[in-house]
Amino acid sequence: MVVMSRAIYSGASLAQVRSDLKGLVEFEHEGMDSTDLSSQLETTLVPHLLNYGSPEFQSMFNAFPEEGALIGAELALHVNQGVTNWQVSPGGAVLEELCCEKLCELFELSEKSEATFMYSGTYGNQQALYLALHRHAEKMGFDYSREGMSGFVNPKNLKIVVAEDVHFSVLHAARFLGLGENALLKIGLDENLRINPAEVMKVLEGHASEHEIVCVVVTLGSTITGSVDGLPGISKMCSEKGVWLHADGAYGLAYSLLPEKEHLFRGLEMVDSIVWDPHKQLGIPIPSSLLFLNDGTNFERVNVYSNYFNRKEEEMPNPGLKSPPSTRPFSALPLVTSIKTQGLHGLRKRLRSSINAVNDLAEFLIDDAEIEIMNEPDTGVICFRVQPVEIDKQDLCSLQEYVYKRTNLEGKRAISIATIKGKKVLRLVSVSPEVTVRALKSTILSIKEMAKKFVKNLESY
Repeated sequence: MVVMSRAIYSGASLAQVRSDLKGLVEFEHEGMDSTDLSSQLETTLVPHLLNYGSPEFQSMFNAFPEEGALIGAELALHVNQGVTNWQVSPGGAVLEELCCEKLCELFELSEKSEATFMYSGTYGNQQALYLALHRHAEKMGFDYSREGMSGFVNPKNLKIVVAEDVHFSVLHAARFLGLGENALLKIGLDENLRINPAEVMKVLEGHASEHEIVCVVVTLGSTITGSVDGLPGISKMCSEKGVWLHADGAYGLAYSLLPEKEHLFRGLEMVDSIVWDPHKQLGIPIPSSLLFLNDGTNFERVNVYSNYFNRKEEEMPNPGLKSPPSTRPFSALPLVTSIKTQGLHGLRKRLRSSINAVNDLAEFLIDDAEIEIMNEPDTGVICFRVQPVEIDKQDLCSLQEYVYKRTNLEGKRAISIATIKGKKVLRLVSVSPEVTVRALKSTILSIKEMAKKFVKNLESY
């Protein structure tokens, strides 16, 4: 089934997509020939799937599978291993442990660090906050795994410090853990669109009398702007105050492997927990996410044993003890085969391509009077506003919405929209080598043409 050569997506309406796909779920008494089924999928489903391999896919952090990763993914699918422990997959359990050990080394985490594969960065963030609560409860003198929230004298005082643009998965985590969204203390951004360290420190200094700060969450590559929060000052303060520090590096952590970006990630070894998604710019098939702990013994806080499976007395490898799912895919294998086929040089070359594409675009646009750049790119994301000289400022937000909707409706390219400091902005992402500066410049030209149409429509009223 070939996906790479087609348009970015069909551009069909919701009604049309439902109509085309309805036949796929009309299950009949007799089975369907596999050749006929493949043909039906090719004609009815594939056109409505976004083509992540297109240079015009510039909206999100999805990538077409990397060639080397497919080797591992196909084998993992063929053998269908449930990689929970030695009992159900000896080779799978050992390979995952070896892969996690090597990744901790590559990211230069502490000597006590450990990692585990997760279904998504969302679940990684949720588990990290659980671990923070568990350790905080331990400091308060009770076992959180037994008493839960009822063990705290006043659960409403529990707070998680986050940036105002924190990823929505942290909101999910607060809800699912019983903290509620009111537990999130939102901190403003500095001029570089990173969490303001001075405000974080101010909150930590005064928290003893006002709140119980359970955790501080920083972002290593914001999903809105790609900005990387500064670690050194915040990590030092959290360490002194005994507050858990979690880093959401789902998008950005990979860029710490580039020598020219190392300065943005100094202090990784001081963070309590880190989330990473190899399925983003590395192009590893989903699911592929990891949770790292600089002190691996903290994984014991989620250990649950039974008398027939994950038995406490077993001494063989058991990665399934480090997270809730007892059925786990062989996620380590595609990542291993991808890095083995590319080599670290090839891996860094892939990462560098997206950084260079966005930096080159930013340089190209810097003197463009019709474009206002909203961020200085740390990674592979650029946010901007198209602003024709003829338009009133009061219409700029409507213009960005118009361009965003028209572009995606056409089905020729995919872009995204966000809000930064109250302003609607357009957002382009380069997450794979296919998205070049040439492709990004082409999108800018298309956006400018749409902006002209918007202005003409305004003038006609």
